[in-house]
Amino acid sequence: ANFIKERKPKLLIPPESAGSSSSVTVIKGGVLLLECIAEGLPTPHLSWVKVTGNLPKDEPETENFGKILKIDQVTAADEGTYQCTASNPMGRAKHEFHVHVEEPPRWIKEPKGGVYSVGTNLVLLCEAIGNPEPTIQWKLNGMPIDSRTFRGRISAREISLTNLQLQDSAVYQCEASNKHGTILASANVDVLNIAPLILTSDGENYAAVVGYSAFLHCEIFASPAADIRWTKDDSIEPLSTLRYELNKNGTLEIKETKKEDSGSYACWAANSVGKRAITANLDIRDATKLLVTPKNPRVLKSHSILLKCQSEYDSHLKHSFKLSWRKDGDELPVNSTGDGRIILDRDTLFISSVTLEDQGVYTCVASTSLDSVTAESQLVVLDVPDPPEDLRLSENQNRSVRLSWKAGASHNSPINESIIEFEENRWEPGRWQELTRAPGNDTTVLLSLAPYMNYQFRVISVNAVGRSQPSKASLRYATPPAAPDKNPENIRVEASEPNEMVMKWEPLKPAERSGPGLEYKVSWRQRGVEADWNEEMVKKHSLTLRNTPTFVPYEIKVQAVNNLGSGPEPNVTIGYSGEDVPDAAPAGVSVDIVNSTLVKVFWFGIPRDRVRGHLRGYKVSWWKTKSLLDGKRHHPERHFLTFVGDRNYGMIPGLEPFSEFRLTVLAYNGKGDGPESSPVVFETPEGVPGQPLFLRILNFDKDSVTLSWGLPKKANGHLTGYILQYQIINETHEIGPLNDVSVTNRSTLSWRLSGLSSSTKYKFYVKACTVKGCGKPVTEEGLTMAQGSK
Repeated sequence: ANFIKERKPKLLIPPESAGSSSSVTVIKGGVLLLECIAEGLPTPHLSWVKVTGNLPKDEPETENFGKILKIDQVTAADEGTYQCTASNPMGRAKHEFHVHVEEPPRWIKEPKGGVYSVGTNLVLLCEAIGNPEPTIQWKLNGMPIDSRTFRGRISAREISLTNLQLQDSAVYQCEASNKHGTILASANVDVLNIAPLILTSDGENYAAVVGYSAFLHCEIFASPAADIRWTKDDSIEPLSTLRYELNKNGTLEIKETKKEDSGSYACWAANSVGKRAITANLDIRDATKLLVTPKNPRVLKSHSILLKCQSEYDSHLKHSFKLSWRKDGDELPVNSTGDGRIILDRDTLFISSVTLEDQGVYTCVASTSLDSVTAESQLVVLDVPDPPEDLRLSENQNRSVRLSWKAGASHNSPINESIIEFEENRWEPGRWQELTRAPGNDTTVLLSLAPYMNYQFRVISVNAVGRSQPSKASLRYATPPAAPDKNPENIRVEASEPNEMVMKWEPLKPAERSGPGLEYKVSWRQRGVEADWNEEMVKKHSLTLRNTPTFVPYEIKVQAVNNLGSGPEPNVTIGYSGEDVPDAAPAGVSVDIVNSTLVKVFWFGIPRDRVRGHLRGYKVSWWKTKSLLDGKRHHPERHFLTFVGDRNYGMIPGLEPFSEFRLTVLAYNGKGDGPESSPVVFETPEGVPGQPLFLRILNFDKDSVTLSWGLPKKANGHLTGYILQYQIINETHEIGPLNDVSVTNRSTLSWRLSGLSSSTKYKFYVKACTVKGCGKPVTEEGLTMAQGSK
């Protein structure tokens, strides 16, 4: 039963009677279908392989459970032997398909016709490929060419004629064919013998701009081919310099035109049959010029920039002149951008609130009917650098670590330094502080660190525009504790009471503590006394001693100590215990009179041990007791002057003349004032008097005037009289010579001046006098009466 059920594969299609192989022909571009159907038990598995070469890159489709192999759009590469295999455990059966790919004819070269002159030669080429290889047949006006009667040469790929004649004009055809099809190509050959025909209109007007090429057209049809030459204005000589180039189609190109190229030109065409000519007029215009300002500006981000396109162009081209703007080659719209930042207004381009994206090459494009020119300006946008990135720590030591980073974009302004900041979360969490700086483009630095800190770092890049945003923080880096590296600074003594001494100092900063358990060891002893040091440990930054002698010098030391040890040996500072006010008054006080308002005071300084503190200086106090002019007593009004430092004299200004004064001197220190010296009495001499209270004109006559005046407010001594002065003044305030009149009677307060000129303006002065001199005058102006007036 098993033998009946199981059998090896057997091919039904193609049948075994067809043999082990067969041939299949397919047209290129068509569909290849190969079919295998097998029977057997178990059911055979069908597979396909290409025996010669590889299967196509795009794996062929199989249909009907692998029984049909399908290839669309067959190419020459699909040609070869394909094998179908049917297999099961009992065995296998195979069949090979020999696939041949054929194609109809297609052209490689087709014959090209044209117009030919009598006497010239003709060569027509024809080449086609296909599979099978196509056969080539030439035809003349649709009829096969008989090579026996054809006067030219003929082959499978070429036909040629020499010394063409008018009767050789015809339609020559090349026919390629194989079993899959036929293709036909035709070439019209016209043999002509005519005089030149100039197809370009006569009297054409041309224009070009200076420096550009000008093209004057002269399109010609002639058979045989015509000889072409150009002339200018009245010259008969053909144009032949290097700037003139005659193209095959008859067009004259004038390169790098100049103003003097303007004028009338003639194109001459001639062959063996005839001759023709046309004229053309050429105008040379000024070239358009452009300048964009500013040239290549550098602008800070968020600032504004105005680009202006300055242009010059020929007035004849005014109506065709156009301006436009481009950025990086792309045309900018005439209207402003959507956000209103970029505004175009013909020859100006305004950008407000410049961004980094605005950077680029801005081009002004000017065009006319004859030329087109451009001018560029490269906008460079400056900004602070981007934040540094990728912070890394290396070379870890107890007191140092190396920090490295990648610099961010500098935005067209080179980075000139980097600021390294740190934050530590043991003492001042969240507070970033500057640690050091790295110059230029350095991106690594060895950081010196303090003990007992838990650091993290960040970097800020700096360029000429400003600082970047800080980088992201690095990983944390903790340093181990150690004994203090330094002691407190600014050790000083402050005392508010005489028998007290308060020692103070600047506490160590968190970064200077170096370890846990920070305290201060304070040592002190009285200077100049043989005694041991007194010591006390404190956690604050001050220590108060009581019951100390008044103002005695002490030697003081303050040392930092923590759980890991002590700081370096501290320096000794000298400080004094509390001050008390001086307990002695200056002696030997005397006064020297300098003048009526100034005296010089002398005294002997108090002994050093009586100062009882730091001597700050001396204070002089004085008050007026009476006037020597009238003997009247005055209510004491004290005045003070302070003289800083250890000195024994001082100047007292601003005293009233001719008066009696009393004066005392005291010493003072930081605690306060000491006792005053005994008062010293002194008198100031007479001085010059003050101004009279008024000056009035009582009466005017044609040649005299009566004046009246008041006593001076301060006589400053015994009055000896008055001095009257007068002088002529005019409308321009020019002043005449000054005349003096002495009034020696001190009780006289009016005076008549005579001998004056009539109808004249005068200026009058009066000043009071003592034995010390005369004071400042008071003035008045007046006009004398005219002659004969009442």
